[in-house]
Amino acid sequence: MLKTIKGKNIVLFLIILMLGVIIGLSISVRLNLEQPLKSAPLPEREIATAKTSVSYPFENAIINVAEAAGKAVVSISAQTSEQPGKVRGNVSPFGEGSSEDDPLKKFFDEFFGELPQREFKRIGLGSGVIIDSNGYILTNEHVVRDADKLTVKLSDGREFKAKVKGSDPLSDLAVVVIEAKNLPTIPLGDSSNLKIGQWVVAVGNPFGFSVQNPEPTVTVGVVSALHRSLGRSLGRDKDYSDLIQTDAAINPGNSGGPLVNLNAEVIGINVAIFSTSGGNEGISFAIPINSAKRIVSKLIKGEEIVYGWLGITIQNVDEKLAQYLGLPSTRGVLVVNALKDSPAEKSGIKSSDVIIEFDSKEVKDTRDLLKFVQQASVGSKAKMVVLRDKQKLTLQVEIGKRPNQEELASGVKAESKKTQDKWRGLTVVDINENISRRFHIEENSGVAVVGVEPNSPADEAGIVAGDVIVELNKEKIDNKNDFDGIKGKVKGNCLLRTGRGYFVISAQ
Repeated sequence: MLKTIKGKNIVLFLIILMLGVIIGLSISVRLNLEQPLKSAPLPEREIATAKTSVSYPFENAIINVAEAAGKAVVSISAQTSEQPGKVRGNVSPFGEGSSEDDPLKKFFDEFFGELPQREFKRIGLGSGVIIDSNGYILTNEHVVRDADKLTVKLSDGREFKAKVKGSDPLSDLAVVVIEAKNLPTIPLGDSSNLKIGQWVVAVGNPFGFSVQNPEPTVTVGVVSALHRSLGRSLGRDKDYSDLIQTDAAINPGNSGGPLVNLNAEVIGINVAIFSTSGGNEGISFAIPINSAKRIVSKLIKGEEIVYGWLGITIQNVDEKLAQYLGLPSTRGVLVVNALKDSPAEKSGIKSSDVIIEFDSKEVKDTRDLLKFVQQASVGSKAKMVVLRDKQKLTLQVEIGKRPNQEELASGVKAESKKTQDKWRGLTVVDINENISRRFHIEENSGVAVVGVEPNSPADEAGIVAGDVIVELNKEKIDNKNDFDGIKGKVKGNCLLRTGRGYFVISAQ
C-alpha cells in the first residue's frame, strides 16, 4: 500500500514538472520573438546608411546645378542718395504748387528760415551672375539705376566695390564690373529651345546682405509659360514684352539672378514677380538670355544700345475691330497714331492702317512688330505691307533711332477749358491743367473722358475715365468743339480712337 502511494506521488510530481517546463519554454520563446520587434533599435550608423543609400537622378541634377551656379551668383547692394525736395518735386508745407509769392510761405521763411534739406540714403538689394572670369557681372538695370555706391558680395564672402560698365533701360539689363580675376562663371544657354513644363532653377540672394549670408538661395520650378508680356506696368521705359514665366519662388533681392536649366546653363535673368501681397505667389518672370546675348558685348564695352523705331502707337486687332474694318482675320497690327515727322509718317503710314508684314516677315501681333523693328538696324530700309480700306499697300520705311523716354514725353502741355458733355454714356471735357494732373494726362489735344455710365455703350466698349479721345469715325478731334460737331453726324456704330487705341461703340 505504501509503495503504491509513493508511486503515485512520483508520477504526479513528474507531470507537474513537465508542465512547468513546457509553460516556461513557451513564455521564453514568446519574449524572444517579440523583443526584437518592439524594442531593439538599429545602430545609428545603420540608419544613416539606409537613408543615403538610395540615389535619385533628379535630386542629384538639382544638387549639381546648385553647386555649379551658386558659385557664380553674387549679391548686389545699391546705395542711392535722395533729397525730399528732389524726390517729390515742387511740394511745400503750404500745399501743392506753392510759389515764391505765396504770403504764407514768405511769412514762414522770414520767421523760421528755409526748411532744411536733409539727404537720405536708400539701399536696394539685388542679385547678379558672373559672366566673365575677369569680374563682369550681368544683372537688371533697375537694380543699379542711379546708384551712388555699388557693393558686390561673392558667394565665398568676399566684398568688392563695383561700377556700372553699361546699362540699357529698355531691356532692363546692365553689366557691372569688379576688380577681381579668375572668378567662377556659368555658361549662357539658349532660351529659344525652352519648353513649357521644363524644369528650371532660380538662383539668387534675396535679403542677402540683410541676413549676412553670402550663399545664394536655390528654388526649383517649371517653365509655366513663354512669351509673356507685362507691357509697361513695371516701368514706363521698360520693354517687358517677351518674358519667361515660371513658378519657381522668386523674392525681393532675386532680381538680376539667373534662371538656370538642368545643364547648369543660364536661360534667363529673373526680373519680376506677380504678387497681390508682396510675397511669392508662384508667378515669376525672367528675361530670356538670348535677349541679353544680343547686347551683352556692347554693355561690357560701355556702348549705347540703339533700337529701331517707327514712331507709331499700335494695338492688336480684336474681333470687333476686324469686323468693323472689314478685315479677313485678327492677324496684324492696327496703327493708332503716327507721330509727326516720325519715320512712319514720312513713309506714308496713317492711322487705322493695319500692318500685316514687315521686311518680308509676317506680323501676327504687336509683339512681332516690336521685335522686328527694335532688332532692325538704324538707317536701314524695310518694306511694310499694310491694309488700308481693305486694299493692300506696300510702303518703304527708313528705320529711325528710338528716342529715350524724356525725348518722347517732351513738350507736352495742357490747355484750359471747362465745358462738359455726355454722349453714349461718355462725359467728356476739354483738357486743362487740373484734368491733366487728376488723370495724369500728357496729351495736349483731344477731349478727356471724366465719366462713363455703367452698362452704357461706352462702358461696354471698354472706355474708362482718363482716356483721351483724339478721333471719332476717323475725323480728328482737337477739342470739345470738334467732338460736338462730329458726334452730331454719327449714326449707328462708330469708331473711337483714344491714346490706348481704337474702340467700337455701338448705337444707343
